[in-house]
Amino acid sequence: MPAATPGTPSLLRAMNDRAALELLLTHGPLSRTRIGHLTGLSKPTASQLLARLEAAGLVVATGTDGGRPGPSAQLYAVNPRAAHVGGLDVTPGRVLAAVADLTGTVTGTHEVPYTEGKGAVEHVVEALGGAVKAAGLHLSDLHRAVIATPGAFDPQTGRLRYASHLPGWHSPTLLDELAAALPMPVEYENDVNLAAVAEQRLGAARGHEDFVLLWNEEGLGAALVLGGRLHRGWTGGAGEVGFLPVPGHPLVRQVTRANTGGYQELAGVQVVPALAAEQGVEATPLAASEGPHSAEVAAAVALLGQAAATPEGAHLRFLQSYATLLATGLASLVAVLDPEIVVLSGAVIAAGGEPLRGLLEAELAELAPSRPRLVSGEVPERPVLRGALENALAATRAAVFDTSR
Repeated sequence: MPAATPGTPSLLRAMNDRAALELLLTHGPLSRTRIGHLTGLSKPTASQLLARLEAAGLVVATGTDGGRPGPSAQLYAVNPRAAHVGGLDVTPGRVLAAVADLTGTVTGTHEVPYTEGKGAVEHVVEALGGAVKAAGLHLSDLHRAVIATPGAFDPQTGRLRYASHLPGWHSPTLLDELAAALPMPVEYENDVNLAAVAEQRLGAARGHEDFVLLWNEEGLGAALVLGGRLHRGWTGGAGEVGFLPVPGHPLVRQVTRANTGGYQELAGVQVVPALAAEQGVEATPLAASEGPHSAEVAAAVALLGQAAATPEGAHLRFLQSYATLLATGLASLVAVLDPEIVVLSGAVIAAGGEPLRGLLEAELAELAPSRPRLVSGEVPERPVLRGALENALAATRAAVFDTSR
């Protein structure tokens, strides 16, 4: 980068550069004049700024704003190829990987089912390698990758906890093995926490500093965001609400061995078919699950979706019963944390739609001392994977946009 001009501190220049790059990410292509207006910089200073960023490969000219009165102005945008990141969503059945460019656009995906005889490292390398290839890149082109798993890696020991159902991920040397196999920095985060990241940056939780995300798919979980930051807990287990003892179900003892607890047994996906049958709701025959979810989740989604489509009679009673079960555990979270909003996410809760959300909000109002607003998640497609990419992008942009180095 060129030396700082006299009287202009390099730190201030770097702050202006970053502000311009953030504006380009938010608004898309902008002219020199528009960047100057939004940043408060003079037109000559904005021109110098864009020249620096263009020389550094961080912005590219994308055309002109033709069609407006007067001379056409050159437009600039963030160079999407200035950096790439990877994200991985790990479940007991598969590893799904994606690659995104610096603007956040996904340029390649690849899914690898779990195969006996292959370890976690092999599955990760194969999935990420496939996504990189689909994007026309090499693994060495990635600046960072974030891996989402159930449970959490204990920061004290480096071992995965709260996810005994995840095959091949419990070796005490796993993190070292992954670091040796991948050429980029790798971070690890709980999958539900990353769904909350996606909602905080792109969805229903934008602008909210204190919220809870309640997730229900293969398991019940929660993410806690306090003061705008994820709260992970001492061992990474904050939000593992499936283990929460709740009224309405016998105590589950030695929960880590059983990998379940009272709230999971009371309101997890596995109870939905029996609950529907109790209310006289018959399941529609399903073909073998070919989507991203297990057959158990697919069956629950179909039942709740069917009830939400016509929420009356037996369907309404079924939704009401399930809302009561969900509210039983959620009330404990609300009583302790007093969040501004609760984001409802995961395929099972989403299938119940607005009818289930409304019933759950009414139940919660009677069980909890505070009354947070309940909102449905707004990141509809693969929120965990999207959150992994957003985490990787945030760290990568901070490094790439630091033009003071």
